[in-house]
Amino acid sequence: MPSPADVVQAQLDAYNARDLERYLANFSDTVKSYRMPSLTPALDGKAQLGAFYAAERFNRPGLRAELLHRTVLGNQVFDHERIFGIGDAPYEIVAVFEVKDGLIETLWGYSA
Repeated sequence: MPSPADVVQAQLDAYNARDLERYLANFSDTVKSYRMPSLTPALDGKAQLGAFYAAERFNRPGLRAELLHRTVLGNQVFDHERIFGIGDAPYEIVAVFEVKDGLIETLWGYSA
């Protein structure tokens, strides 16, 4: 089974390739994605995740994420990233991934 860091790297590589099928292969069917500080999932399930990334992210030719720093604590991976291609200027986020059984089960996104 791949390590949590390997799973998160695979999703980052797929994100930068804008390869939706390969991206979604790293997430559980029941994945929940949160935009903090909200305690309500912004995306609930792989189908919603896929629909969002197909319509709002992977159709942007300049989309890419640059990994600035990664920390792994057990099954959680903390990525500090710089995101390009969504707004006029790049912005930074911290994405926290919880990996269970080789798939991302929960994603928390923190941005300024």
